[in-house]
Amino acid sequence: MKSLQISLSMAESVKSFVNIVNKYPYDIDLHSGRFMIDAKSLLGIFSLDLSKPLVLEIHSDKCDDLVAEIDKFIVK
Repeated sequence: MKSLQISLSMAESVKSFVNIVNKYPYDIDLHSGRFMIDAKSLLGIFSLDLSKPLVLEIHSDKCDDLVAEIDKFIVK
């Protein structure tokens, strides 16, 4: 499992993010405070507080392709 912090500040970035993560077969979750949702759910993401960075949990050890694709969303 791999954890990253990401930022999804605009509706277009949420849509782009969901399109990318839906390409991958493994489970991917997002945490905001005590709330956890499926990162592949567009409506679920909009239920979170997007003004703060989110914690992305990828439930796979072989996720380098995904990490490279979502690099623009990763908080560095």
